[in-house]
Formats: sequence, C-alpha cells, structure tokens
Amino acid sequence: MLVKLDNVQKHYGDFNLNCSIQLEEGHITGIIGANGAGKSTMFKAILGLIKTDGGTVEVLGKDGLALNELDRQQIGVVFSESTFNDGLNIGDITVVMETMYDSFDKKTFIEKCEKYRLPMKKPIKEFSTGMKAKFKLLCAMSYGAKLLILDEPTSGLDSVVRSELLDEMRAFMEEEGRAILISSHISSDLEGLCDDLYFLQNGNILFHEDTDVILSDYAILKVDEEQYQNLDKSHILYKKKEGYGYTLLTREKQYYLDNYREIVAEKGSIDDVMLMMAKGEAC
Repeated sequence: MLVKLDNVQKHYGDFNLNCSIQLEEGHITGIIGANGAGKSTMFKAILGLIKTDGGTVEVLGKDGLALNELDRQQIGVVFSESTFNDGLNIGDITVVMETMYDSFDKKTFIEKCEKYRLPMKKPIKEFSTGMKAKFKLLCAMSYGAKLLILDEPTSGLDSVVRSELLDEMRAFMEEEGRAILISSHISSDLEGLCDDLYFLQNGNILFHEDTDVILSDYAILKVDEEQYQNLDKSHILYKKKEGYGYTLLTREKQYYLDNYREIVAEKGSIDDVMLMMAKGEAC
C-alpha cells in the first residue's frame, strides 16, 4: 500500500476534513469533488505539509511524518502553484534537479522538454498555461518516483494538452510498483485514466467505486410519478424530484432494464453520480 489515510482529520474554521482512502501499487486513483471539497488539504496531509488533528497517514508503508530524504525522492508532486522560482529557465532548473535528486534522469527530461517544444532558455513565467502544466508534470516524473500526487494537473488546459498529459501519466504507469493519486474536476479525464474514484464533498468521502463499475453498472432512471410509486426502490441510491416525476441513481442498471422496460434508463457517468449525490436525497 503506497498511501493509506485512516480517519484523517483537519479543521479550518467551519471546514472539517475527515477521510479515509487507500492507494495500491499499480493503480491510478482519482479524487473528485467541487472546489473547496478538501482535495488539496488531503494531499497536503499526505505530504506532511500540514499537521493533522487526528487519524493516521501512511505513505510508502511508513508513518507519513517518518519519511526520510530518500523516501521523499520516491514521490513526485504537482500542485497548481509553481514549485520553482518562475524567473528561472529549464536549463537553470535542470541544474537544481540534478542537485536535489540522486536519480534525476537529465537526458530523458531534456528529450521530453524538446518533444513538447518547451523553450529551454525562456523564463518559466513567460510560458503559456499549457507549457507550465507539461513542465511541472515532466519534473515530477524525471527522477524515478514510485508515487505521483497530482492536484488538478489538467485544470484550465485545452483538450489537446490534456490528452498529452494523460498519455504521459499512462506511460509512467508502465513500470511496475508505481501509482498515481490525482484530483480533477474534469470527469472525462478520470473516466479514461483511473482505476477507482473517491468522491469528496465538504471534507468527507461520500463514495468510493471502481471506475469500470460506475460506467457499466450505474444508471440514471427517469420515471413519472406513477412509475415511481410502482418501482422496486431497493436498488435506488439517490432520488431527486423533478417536474415530470423523479430522477434516480442506481448501481443495478441491468435489474431495471430487465424488469422495467418502460422506464428511461441512461448510462451513468461520473458527473451523473456526483450530481445525484450532491443534489439528490439518499434513499
């Protein structure tokens, strides 16, 4: 287990984080949730950047606060804010990376920068948003880390740049023993990337499921009032009152397709699940 949070708590005024998650080797795990749900706070707790108010944090099989310098070189991190002085250029930062990381792969790093046409001598502050995003991810992947922690790495990017970054993440996972923990509010990115997903809302985990199960077994049912009254509701997770009747979330799509052929059953998506859990009423 590369990451394990057990009832981790952090309190900021009216905000309370209370969550438990696990990340296994060979997995890409996604954290979804609205801005302010607690994703960044959770990542900072994993990295030991904040002091938690309760629970336990394990990273790379150790207490999160007991990681030594060599352990930390096994973790690659991308936050929305830059981790380098943006007055430096790639050549300058290459020197810094060589000093900081024993396993920094300078040759591959420069090749990747050239592949994505990142200017070697231009200050980082003059990079476009897409260039900065590529650069930060390439840095995090340049020294043989086992674990990547990525906080909204594709936010604000066009579809082409997002696709390139997702391809780099998949390539990173080709080596055994690695894992990625990624947050994003772009559900389409996570659908094609993640093995499993946690839904975080107001500091709490509302939902954890394999991505394949969400896409294959979950469904949105749309029923009128009469259909709702006659429906077996034992497999309904959430409901939402509508003008025409009800919108319902189920994990047993096939059951309703087989037994209620007259109702509308739409394939569930990550957005559907999030919206129903956020806006609907638990059944």
